[in-house]
Amino acid sequence: MAVRLGDNSYGKSRIRLFRVTRDGERHDVSDLTVDVAFDGRFEAVHLEGDNAAVLPTDTMRNTVYALAKQHPVEPIEGFGRVLVEHFLARSAEAEQVRIRIAKHGWSRIGAGGQAHPHSFVRASGERRVAWVSGDRQEVRYEAGVEDVEVLKTTRSAFEGYIRDEYTTLPETKDRIFATVVSARWGYEREPEDFDGTFERVRAALLETFAGHDSKSVQQTLYAMGAAALEAAPEVSEIRLSLPNRHHLLFDIARFGLENQNEVFVPTSEPYGLIEATIVRD
Repeated sequence: MAVRLGDNSYGKSRIRLFRVTRDGERHDVSDLTVDVAFDGRFEAVHLEGDNAAVLPTDTMRNTVYALAKQHPVEPIEGFGRVLVEHFLARSAEAEQVRIRIAKHGWSRIGAGGQAHPHSFVRASGERRVAWVSGDRQEVRYEAGVEDVEVLKTTRSAFEGYIRDEYTTLPETKDRIFATVVSARWGYEREPEDFDGTFERVRAALLETFAGHDSKSVQQTLYAMGAAALEAAPEVSEIRLSLPNRHHLLFDIARFGLENQNEVFVPTSEPYGLIEATIVRD
């Protein structure tokens, strides 16, 4: 039987990095998770067990910490580029280096009506994410946000769908709309300000979710994506994932009570999953 080596890669995943940047009494923190992956000409290690072209993944981990001392780690896209260029220079066989960096949020604790200079509280599970990949010709960027939990208690309906013998879902003109937004976008051109672009895209997504009169999750997803592209001309496309976290009306009629869209049972599984990519025409 004839076989050959197909696509392959190797690297180090879930490198946890916490960086403190001090400016007098004011400290800033960056809580990151970094993934490193090499694509390239690594046939020898697979076919012959020859490790001569292999940069150990332990070295990849150490490199992240060393470069975090020598370079700014924010914006995370910039630190991703530093890592890409460093690893390409150290591995002749690597044809492409891929970096994923997730930033975990911390907010300053309020003290005496002011933000404390060096004490923080962990934010929600939301993460800002950057994907930076590079070869010998160019560096490419994507950005995104993951696990943004949002909910609205009205201005969401679901009616007029297909009904068959297995359909039990009642139509509704007013329901809770809860989801966990994940978004990933690419660029027409490299932004001058990665942080500014991120904030504009994130704000457009959240403001549209809040203000949109939703006839379906799909309709709101499309409106959110379109708003993000309008807010950031440098963004070429955006992919959104919106799981529909159902909140079911609890039957309190059996207790002689009327449920006027007030008492719900939140459910985590199963859930509807709506995904789409919105692109410029």
